[in-house]
This record gives sequence, C-alpha cells and structure tokens, in this order.
Amino acid sequence: MQTLTIIRPDDMHLHLRDGDALKAVAPYTARQMGRAVIMPNLKPPVVSVADALAYQQRILAALPEGSTFEPLMTLYLTDKTTPELVREAKAAGIVAFKLYPAGATTNSDSGVTDLFKLLPVLQEMAKQGVLLLVHGEVTDSDIDIFDREAVFIERIMKPVLAQVPDLKVVFEHITTAEAARLVSEAGDNVAASVTPQHLLLNRNDLLVGGVRPHHFCLPVLKRETHRQALVAAVTGDQANKFFLGTDSAPHAQSAKENACGCAGMFSALTAIELYAEVFEQAGALDKLEAFASKNGARFYGLPENTDTITLEKQSQTVPESIPYGNETLVPMRAGGEVAWRVRY
Repeated sequence: MQTLTIIRPDDMHLHLRDGDALKAVAPYTARQMGRAVIMPNLKPPVVSVADALAYQQRILAALPEGSTFEPLMTLYLTDKTTPELVREAKAAGIVAFKLYPAGATTNSDSGVTDLFKLLPVLQEMAKQGVLLLVHGEVTDSDIDIFDREAVFIERIMKPVLAQVPDLKVVFEHITTAEAARLVSEAGDNVAASVTPQHLLLNRNDLLVGGVRPHHFCLPVLKRETHRQALVAAVTGDQANKFFLGTDSAPHAQSAKENACGCAGMFSALTAIELYAEVFEQAGALDKLEAFASKNGARFYGLPENTDTITLEKQSQTVPESIPYGNETLVPMRAGGEVAWRVRY
C-alpha cells in the first residue's frame, strides 16, 4: 500500500461556529490538524480581545480529551477598529484581523465599508507584526459575482499594499488566476490560502445538471482555467507563498437546501485527503507537506508541528451526512469516494 507521512498540517482558515455546532465539528479538525486559524464571523462577531479569548476557551472545551490541537485566534476588522486595539491584540497573542467587506459573505454585515479609512490601523498592524486576512471581493451591485475578486485586486489590494508596504497580508481562499499572479509577484509579506473546493471544482460543479447547493461557497467557484491556475500556483516555482486553508464552513443541511441557501462547504471531515488528491493528480505529492505543514507556519512566524500524520492510498466513502446539533450536516463529496485516508 502506498503511504505518505508528513509533518502534522495546519488549517490556516477555519470556521468552527459556536455552541452545539462547535462541539459537533471541532473534533474533525483536531484529529488531523495541529493548529487552525479561527475565523471571527460569529453572531455577534468576535471584535474584542476578551471575545477572542473567551471563544478560544469554548473551542478548547469542545475538543476530545487529550487533544493537543491549538486554535489561533483572530479579530473581526470593523470600521471602529483602532490602533490601540491592534496593540492590545498583539499583547494577547491574537494572530490577525480578518477583513470582510460589508455584505461579502456569511455574517459579514458588520464588515468594513471603506478600508482606506483604516490606514492608521493597517500601519499599526504592520508595526506590530499582526497579519491582515483578506476576503478579497468587492460587493458593488454592478460588479458580476464572478469578477469580484479580480476587481478587488485592482481597486483595493494593490493600492493598500502600495500605501502600507510592510503589512503582512494573507489573501484568503483565492479563486482566480489574477489572485495567484498577484501573490506570486508580490513581496514576501503577501501569501495566500487555498481551499480544497477551489482546487478540485469549477463552476460547472455548481450549476450543470441543476443548482447544487452544497457546492455553493463564497467566493463562488470559477472557470476551469482558474482552477488550473490555482493548482499550478500551489505546485509551481512560487509554491512557498501558498498554504492550506480549508475555509471549512459548517451549515445545517436545512440552511443549504432551501430557497436562499447559504454559502459554505464543510471539508474538515476529509480535508488533508482531498488535498492529497489534488497534489497526486498534479504529479506533485512531494510538495504536499510544504503546502500543508510548512508554508503557513513560516508565514505566521510559528514553529512547524513536531509530530506527523500518515496518509494511505486507500479509498474511503464520505458519509451522506453527519450529526450537527439537532440537525444534520452534509460534508464535501458526501456519498462519494476519496482516494486517500489518514491512518488514525
């Protein structure tokens, strides 16, 4: 049997929700990943250091006994964020602030309306070494949803990087060739996280044969040419600038399968196995460890995990659904096969 042993990976972009939902999904990530960067878009959002530290304790309480998983906490950037809060966050061990343009995605109503008004905050983040995590889409109604990332790059990302050149930025869950090119050509202060769905799926998987609500995520799946560009980026000459970030986002089946289905895909159940498929198909399994276990840690200034996991080339069937509080949750590739499995 073919096996692959790698340093335990980290998930640099994860949604865990709260309450019963948190208790339902956190163990899936904890059994694969050493650490995860936790997104702050709860209701209400995580906007203060006290909020983040309290949420961190709830996450730790939801983990299986003996788990060594470490949640890395972030704060939600708002129009009211101050340089003083940045300094307080740094002192408390908060690793980043997350930019959600207002209205861009799930629970983003409190997001930033004009990032350029927060330049003093971004300058303080650069000074303190606190990262900016960017949901890179504009939300203007006249911009096609498939073009929102590319427009964001020109209108916001490039001007901000020019005005705050030392700011460490993670372009989150990139979906386009334009984003991959920007990150590859930018300085060492710019990197990107990439999800399994944007490496494995294109917009045909969302729309052909009927709308598939469990393939609806934001940023939305793009053309096949963009998917290919992302695979080339994570396996190419500048691959050290890209790292694993699932954007695994649990939603109850009833919330996905209705007249206004919400955005998000839950991949934490078989996350590293899905990435292994991508790298195997690209003939680049030897580069999976760097993408999953090294690049993100280095960019965040963290040591690599000291233990390992072993993947086996053995097919597994993904459950049609899993328990999610009083409801059910449909995971990515539900009912289908994944070519790899982790040896637990």
